[in-house]
Amino acid sequence: MTSRDTSPGAHLLELRGVHKVYQVGSEEVRALDGVDLDVSQNEYVAIMGASGSGKSTLMNLLGCLDTPSSGSYRLNGVAVEALDDEELAAIRNEEIGFVFQTFNLLARATALKNVELPLIYAGLGKQERRRKAERALERVGLGDRMSHRSNELSGGQRQRVAVARALVNEPSILLADEPTGNLDSTTSGEIMELFDELNRSGNTVILVTHEDDIAGHARRIVVLRDGKIISDEPSR
Repeated sequence: MTSRDTSPGAHLLELRGVHKVYQVGSEEVRALDGVDLDVSQNEYVAIMGASGSGKSTLMNLLGCLDTPSSGSYRLNGVAVEALDDEELAAIRNEEIGFVFQTFNLLARATALKNVELPLIYAGLGKQERRRKAERALERVGLGDRMSHRSNELSGGQRQRVAVARALVNEPSILLADEPTGNLDSTTSGEIMELFDELNRSGNTVILVTHEDDIAGHARRIVVLRDGKIISDEPSR
């Protein structure tokens, strides 16, 4: 893996001329068509767009779940497009915390065990895993629910466990894909307040949403259409 760019003013992530093309039968689908995007440390960005606009593809690229067909993506100074599968897996575990609409928790595992999972992959010892997982759960307000299995928790509590799991490795970026899509409006508000607080405490947050009120929590809104960024403006 290449060394990080720690020079003053360096962006946390930089996309330049990024294209993503899928072959569907005999047809080429341009999911992303020349995207340029910079995100700096501690930004709070919402990515919006209609179905088929390219926002999910962009999220997958930002999260190192996929690589560009052409163009460049640098994350913390590392050229992502040059990494092999093993290096991509390592950078995902070290640099990126994922929060999904469907929580993606192990139903019969406790909140603590779910949060420890990324630390197991990172090779941390048992005591260190437990200490970091407990701290992450306390940070999201679940210090009194650590021993509860995820199938014993409410939807909002399960999403908080998912956020704690995303935070436990102290990643550079927290990526949230429709994080309130399975929650009622009251619980959605609570989860968004949590993201707001995480951003205020120094976390870089990028979320994908189709809901204006959710995007309004971010300080910057990027809108995609047909694989291109058509708008990139402060939200307020």
